[in-house]
Amino acid sequence: MVQGAAGGGPARACTRICRSAEGDRHARMDVINRDDTVPFTTTDGSTIRELLAPRNSAIRKQSLAEARLAPGTATTPHHHAVTEEIYYILSGTALMTLAGESRPVGPGDAIAIPPGTRHTIRNTGPEELVFLCTCAPSYEHADTFLES
Repeated sequence: MVQGAAGGGPARACTRICRSAEGDRHARMDVINRDDTVPFTTTDGSTIRELLAPRNSAIRKQSLAEARLAPGTATTPHHHAVTEEIYYILSGTALMTLAGESRPVGPGDAIAIPPGTRHTIRNTGPEELVFLCTCAPSYEHADTFLES
């Protein structure tokens, strides 16, 4: 078992460690099932399950998480000084605001969020909003700066 994200809970992983001819250790495969991850609330107020990140896999320079927002709720407007993000909407509808521009988004939409750019997403539909969030470098609470 490997430890989950900020919650520190267990996450199931299938990892094989091998050594190259030079003796370097590296993982050949990490498989982590979403249902085996522990959800936690980020600084901006969304609930996420960190699927792959430095905390639970061989990944070192990025992270992938599933985020969820209840109907009528939004993330706190914020930016990341270093991290760039991509949101990919799986289900639900939302209003994405990025650097003062707002647009409706829904399933199949991918949103690019450059570092230092103020952003928020509001669930505008009657069902839970579910989206994937990739971060490079990986998500860290310390790189999230809330704005009013």
